[in-house]
Amino acid sequence: MTEARLRTFVALADTGSVRAAARRLYVTESAVSAAVAALTRELGVPLVRKEGRGLRLTAAGTAYAGYARQVLGLLEEGRAAARGAADPGRGTLRLTAVTTAADQLLPDLLASFRERWPDVELTLEVGPRRQVWSSLAAHEADLVLAGRPPAGLAATVLAVRPNELVVVGAPHLADGFTPAGTPWVMREPGSGTRASADAYLAEREASPPRLVLGSNGAVIAGAAAGLGVALVSRDAVGTELDAGRLVVVDAPGMPLDRPWHAVAGAAPSATTLLFVRHLLDAPGWSAPGRSASGGSGPGGSGPDRSGPGGTAAEARGGSRVRPTAGRG
Repeated sequence: MTEARLRTFVALADTGSVRAAARRLYVTESAVSAAVAALTRELGVPLVRKEGRGLRLTAAGTAYAGYARQVLGLLEEGRAAARGAADPGRGTLRLTAVTTAADQLLPDLLASFRERWPDVELTLEVGPRRQVWSSLAAHEADLVLAGRPPAGLAATVLAVRPNELVVVGAPHLADGFTPAGTPWVMREPGSGTRASADAYLAEREASPPRLVLGSNGAVIAGAAAGLGVALVSRDAVGTELDAGRLVVVDAPGMPLDRPWHAVAGAAPSATTLLFVRHLLDAPGWSAPGRSASGGSGPGGSGPDRSGPGGTAAEARGGSRVRPTAGRG
């Protein structure tokens, strides 16, 4: 059972066909078939079955694919830890973020980090809440930027930043707004903001007309065009509010407090902590238990100025938690 075979099987599980897996891995189709056949012989159970022109995982294959992803993620995590321990400024960092965080928080942070640490091998994956937390659980991400981690996920919260969700709309919609009567534009299911909007309306037993749009930018543009009101991060609509294209609607129970969290696994790498220290120097970010202005909260400490090989605790008080609620 080799790493190459595991990667081949995961690629087949993701794509659903030998041809697509071969294209992803830049190998021949016969190499994909041989790798999956070898795994099948080793395990003694069928992992895939033919379905039409493609392949579908068997129950055994589905179960095995989850473990294979975790094994591959742990191998990558181990490589990152080793490289970071040898030289954090030349290590690897796998960032994962929900769409709003990627759009609003990361561009300036990444630009300044790359300017300071150009030799860090940095990758960024952007996806909905469920996807980013699954990546962390499977050891496929070193650091996640999203809302609160879901219940049951062993996670180390290393930094937090305030984030207010507000209802916005074109000025003519704001005047006569009612939660149940005014149309809403929303993100797709699986988005943390969509989950917050659904929960908000359910609490008020409101079932307004809904228009689902596929991205945060589309939701904001739709709201500005008068298609409906939207629940969004205030950080995401500053330009539209300043220009008067959108206004904050006086909605009951608003704003909602949904802080951003920078979250790692149980043992953050030295390169991950290097980025977190950079993050904590940015406006608005603070360690858990400390105010954004830099004052210490319960158990907090002053800013850490240690070298890049510090521990999670040295990254300004990172706290290991098993959260009781999930918002992303």
